[in-house]
Amino acid sequence: MHNDRNITRRHFFTGLAITATAAAASVPARAAGWEPSLRYPDPLIKILDPEFMKVWLPAASVERLSTGFRWTEGPVWVGDGQYLLFSDIPNNKMMRWDEITGQTAVFRSPSENSNGNALDRQGRLLTCESRRRRVTRTEHSGEITVIADSFEGKKLNSPNDITCTSDGAIWFTDPPFGISSNYEGIKASSELPDALYRITPQGELMRVLDDLAAPNGLCFTQDEKTLYVVEGRAKPNRILWAFDVSADGSLSNKRNLIQEDGERAFDGIKCDVDGNLWCGWGNLKNPVEGDGVMIFNPEGKKIGHISLPERCANLCFGGLMGNRLFMAAGHSIYSLYVNTKGAGLL
Repeated sequence: MHNDRNITRRHFFTGLAITATAAAASVPARAAGWEPSLRYPDPLIKILDPEFMKVWLPAASVERLSTGFRWTEGPVWVGDGQYLLFSDIPNNKMMRWDEITGQTAVFRSPSENSNGNALDRQGRLLTCESRRRRVTRTEHSGEITVIADSFEGKKLNSPNDITCTSDGAIWFTDPPFGISSNYEGIKASSELPDALYRITPQGELMRVLDDLAAPNGLCFTQDEKTLYVVEGRAKPNRILWAFDVSADGSLSNKRNLIQEDGERAFDGIKCDVDGNLWCGWGNLKNPVEGDGVMIFNPEGKKIGHISLPERCANLCFGGLMGNRLFMAAGHSIYSLYVNTKGAGLL
């Protein structure tokens, strides 16, 4: 591990050093003209199975919190400050939406084309950086520590999504998305196979899987006995895999939980305390009807859909009670209160 550039403690925890908002991107007409529903229940929330009614709040509707970005990703809720952090990857910025003021501003620029974000068990920010091909941790002092940038002497590809377990281990996926062009990173050749990594509580970087093509979103169940991973370039279509997790972090019983046709795609995923999977979702054939968030029960059956005017890349649970779903979708950030909370929330 080694220290990189510094940011102040005040910058991280209070955001008082925030500068202007991100430069607005051109938003598609369908998204730009979007208006929240005035009706309850919200017609954008579709019940596909009666199971969904357990987590559905009829008097809650989809809200757009902020817009004007190029490609949002990696939302993470910071409860101590009551704000949401998220990445605007092509703009090379990390943004901050404040729940108290409702304002959005730049949190970090440049962000090294940050992608996935998470908080560790000490409340420190963990960030996947495509441009520098590494994973960093923002210390309580404000210093940035690099916790992974190579494996066996070779550079990582472009760390993508990240999560933590209660033992202090850090898990992240490493597909080549961020080095495939100069749009979300710096174009380069892969030195390592696509992989899933685990940083042990002692700080050792271990390669857990290297047989998935472009592993993407990942999450654990509440009891941390099951890990879900999206294989982004599985053939012929994306797959959501499930694994049993042993106490030492080893995986077994790999199983194909969900595989959709090529017109539908998974991205970031989160599990709620009831075991349901909330999945960033896109429908290439019919985006108006299909884009948003798809919800599956633990057996992989569709139970609900949240329709958005943009493809949802990633999501997280947060808010004061942990029952607010935040959705990073294309150019915008949306939210919805639900009758559950995210697995593993502190």
